[in-house]
Amino acid sequence: MLMRTDPFRELDRLTQQVFGNVAGTWSRPTAMPMDAYRVGDEFVVSFDLPGVDPGAIDLDVERNVLTVKAERRPVTTGDNVEMQVAERPLGVFSRQLFLGDTLDTDHINASYEAGVLTLRIPIAEKAKPRKITIDGTDTGRREINA
Repeated sequence: MLMRTDPFRELDRLTQQVFGNVAGTWSRPTAMPMDAYRVGDEFVVSFDLPGVDPGAIDLDVERNVLTVKAERRPVTTGDNVEMQVAERPLGVFSRQLFLGDTLDTDHINASYEAGVLTLRIPIAEKAKPRKITIDGTDTGRREINA
């Protein structure tokens, strides 16, 4: 279903813990946490993007590569405001997923609620189990599971 190709994810996470939350840039975005699982005939991927405006999220699919890119912009605080604590990371977040041929990338459904972007990707018809009919001259028709 999903092919993981992000070998440096844990190294990036460790670096962020040691050096603090480093803001991502368009040329070097920060990775976003995600969960991925299958439910029935669909594959579900959820990304944590708290505080990100839905209009600042880009979703693209090209040749079975899904790219999620989002930007968390600083909150306008006005004049005479002195920031006391600023721990929430700002900047650009991005994640690429290599989707297998068994997923129907033409019918991805995306929703955003409570800071979580959820993508529902249906399993392609060609990947679903199906019955194959066998024609025979002496026994009639029989079905087997494929």
